[in-house]
Amino acid sequence: MSGVLVLDRRQTAAALEPAAVLEAVGRALVAVARGEVSVPPRIAALTPAGLLGAMPGYVTGLGLAAKLVTVTADPSHPGRSFHRGLVVLFDEHDGQALALVDAEALTEVRTAASATRSALALAARPGLERVAVVGTGAQARAQLALLAAVRPEAEVAVAGRDPVRAGEAAVLFPGARVATGIEDAVRTADVVFCCTGATAPVVRREWLSPGTHVSSVGGSHGPELDPGTVRDAALFAEWTGAAASPPPAGAHELQDLPPGRPVTLLGSVLAGDHPGRDGDTEALTVFKSTGHAALDVAAVRVAYDVARARGSGVRVDL
Repeated sequence: MSGVLVLDRRQTAAALEPAAVLEAVGRALVAVARGEVSVPPRIAALTPAGLLGAMPGYVTGLGLAAKLVTVTADPSHPGRSFHRGLVVLFDEHDGQALALVDAEALTEVRTAASATRSALALAARPGLERVAVVGTGAQARAQLALLAAVRPEAEVAVAGRDPVRAGEAAVLFPGARVATGIEDAVRTADVVFCCTGATAPVVRREWLSPGTHVSSVGGSHGPELDPGTVRDAALFAEWTGAAASPPPAGAHELQDLPPGRPVTLLGSVLAGDHPGRDGDTEALTVFKSTGHAALDVAAVRVAYDVARARGSGVRVDL
């Protein structure tokens, strides 16, 4: 069929089937670890209100895509920000634009998928049993929705600064409890998902039991995890730049690590090239996500394939 397939936010979200996105994101993470991607450094144009960033990428076997995303402050909610944008999928052979989708929905789901892949690969116990989700915003809600789809049997606690918002988020995972605070949620968890806009640590080392896995996907404006957690954990990331590049491309928590301190690529674990926690059920593990264009490629490929199969969206000649 000719023309570009355009999906609005609702159609984009509906086309991001959780199991398919998990599988595709896993493939993308392995491709990153094995050098089978072409992803140049992120660039951004700055404005008085925020920025416009560009993230192109090519992943062998998944395709060619680019994301344009704006990040601006939310004047009605100090400390929060808007993330809006578009993702375009191209034919890698002739360069034709194939699909145009909502970046906000796509980014939320692919980020939740990468965090979930890390937990499934690195948690001390098989599956996800006792889970804490820290945060109440869009990313925390996407994480809860994904967990409800792929691990509905988990015991989930939700925590945030605002109990009302925590209760609203918890509805997305049937049976989830609203914790009395972040410490309460974290102390009882085997797996912790941090999904906040924190500018200072919200999780502390003394709250984490032996063998806990932490997936930290927030903290664009500062660290979500305290120095003690980073010091004691085996560290994992999507790409080497998470530690080698300064924020916002790199992670606040992974700056100024001691010389020789390893940060293992999650894709190496998924590919079987690294043992992960290597059977140590007492070790603390941390996956620090900063996002990566390869994950956008994976997710937009899923959205395009699913929408085509369902006949969703509209075709536009550009």
